[in-house]
Amino acid sequence: PALTLMLAQAAAASQEPAFKGYQPTEDEWEALHIAAWLHDCGKVTTPEYVVDKATKLETLNDRLHEIRTRFEVLKRDAWISYWQAKALGGDEQHLAELRNASLAELDDDFAFVAHCNLGSEAMAESDLQRLRGLARRTWTRTLDDRLGVSWEENRRQARTPAPTLPVSEPLLADKPEHLFERAETELIPQDNPWGFKLDVPRYKYNRGELYNLSITRGTLTREERYVINHHMVQTILMLSRLPFPGHLNNVAEIAGGHHEKMDGSGYPKQLKREEMSLPARMMAIADIFEALTAADRPYKNAKSLSEALAIMATMCRDDHIDPELFGLFINKRIYLQYADQFLDPQQIDAVDPPSLLVKAGLKA
Repeated sequence: PALTLMLAQAAAASQEPAFKGYQPTEDEWEALHIAAWLHDCGKVTTPEYVVDKATKLETLNDRLHEIRTRFEVLKRDAWISYWQAKALGGDEQHLAELRNASLAELDDDFAFVAHCNLGSEAMAESDLQRLRGLARRTWTRTLDDRLGVSWEENRRQARTPAPTLPVSEPLLADKPEHLFERAETELIPQDNPWGFKLDVPRYKYNRGELYNLSITRGTLTREERYVINHHMVQTILMLSRLPFPGHLNNVAEIAGGHHEKMDGSGYPKQLKREEMSLPARMMAIADIFEALTAADRPYKNAKSLSEALAIMATMCRDDHIDPELFGLFINKRIYLQYADQFLDPQQIDAVDPPSLLVKAGLKA
């Protein structure tokens, strides 16, 4: 909220042609203040474990622990095979070499899977191929995985017949029970009265292990990203239904546009720049900067000033954020005003405004 108001105050004081007519009344300041504070109210409907998903396999717990246990089983199998072969008279030195090679390979493969789980780097095609290769490796399950679980999970498991035990299973599995059906009531008609334009995934969640580990960037699946994006729908619905007095009728419009992009590729309405109010465009810039520099997100490290502004300059060049507002943000050092109040001093590094403006495609 604070950064949106800083940007609005700078725009109101600016003599630039783009902002010369922006002189908010007392009622308009109140609307902006309320919208800034309520812009993410829809997140109360979003599961916390999705919003804060720090690794690819994390739900309420990190399922990497299950996969690590399977690797441990395979390492025990390597030892068992060694002792069995030795008992049958095999060459001890040769068997030990095979055992050690198998153990080292499993250690390396698990370290690779664990690194993929972090989602800190983009996945190369070679990484995806290696994951698919590991998924073809099997381990032996001897216990019934349908015992002691919830009735909902049992219902999903019932989509396929229970296998005869013991059974060989993939080291990394995508199972039918990993798919969570989406209720019809959660679908958004194309002709909805709010103008939402969202590509709704078929499933509500896909918890497949290989599917999640194969996320090419970040930690969220397409389904989870939709769940998070849906908070904007909920924000607009909530604010539209509140009995605001007349001078606050535009609160929902201001609050609900901070994930739109100037080229019309944002959400939830795919609005273009000319379809958005100036305050809504301000909130988009404030929200991005706050998200990039926030130090309380478990799924990412906080960016420094220079890193955050470089990312935003690229977004400006790509027509995702308002160029005139970004220019104001840089030229008036609004980022520094905010940083001095709210950022860790270690995040406040040197910034080169002229270079940022050039990178953004603006005049230095």
